[in-house]
Amino acid sequence: MIRGNIKDLKYSEEEVIRKRNNVRAKFITKSLNVNTGKIQCMSKVDLEILFKLYDEEFFQYYFSENLKRNLTFSLSTRMTNAAGKTMYTRKSKPSEAVIEVYEIRIGIKFFFQYDLIDRDKIVSGINTVDSLEALQIVFEHELCHLIEFHIYGESSCKRLRFKIMVNNIFAHTEVHHHLPSTKEIISKKYGLTIGQEVSFIKGNKKYSGFLYRVNKRATVMVNDNKGTYRDGDGNKYAKWYVQFDQLV
Repeated sequence: MIRGNIKDLKYSEEEVIRKRNNVRAKFITKSLNVNTGKIQCMSKVDLEILFKLYDEEFFQYYFSENLKRNLTFSLSTRMTNAAGKTMYTRKSKPSEAVIEVYEIRIGIKFFFQYDLIDRDKIVSGINTVDSLEALQIVFEHELCHLIEFHIYGESSCKRLRFKIMVNNIFAHTEVHHHLPSTKEIISKKYGLTIGQEVSFIKGNKKYSGFLYRVNKRATVMVNDNKGTYRDGDGNKYAKWYVQFDQLV
């Protein structure tokens, strides 16, 4: 077990690569859902496995000794910007001890759609080779948030303290990811860009407007004097949700 301060850990780049590869190999062996570098299915149990492997390989069981049962994991299909998120809360009642609760959440869609765009996928300054490596690096980033929450009760990857720690422990040189987003994938597939003028037909009537947002469907704003949305110039709009293949 680590006897000193966990935030002061430091590994060489060669050590990080070796340890990361060890975690990868063991994870593929232990996971019931992931048996290659391409992630097609995943459960929160897989995140628990990954966490235990990192705790063993990088932290000498520090977390299992210090966090006990106060850490949970979850997967989200609704995260559109961040590929990972770590949350921290303090719960207390009068005359009772304070309970600290942590949660690591992963935006799983980023890894399911990893191969849908043919370009470099850089995560925290590392040009990843597949979706599993991308997941590992995002997970490493979240582990550093976990460390900061555990020690300081707060965390920000914009601060120098975090950037130094994540570089010392995992050799990350940046704190952002450049994984394919749903917006990028849809834009490339259908040739759409935000703000673009589009048309669609509903009930034998043609409507024209501009593309406002891209998610599971296109959000189109159409000029409408009775609309409930208003821009800075006072123009009113109605919001329509349209399937991408219905846009012209």
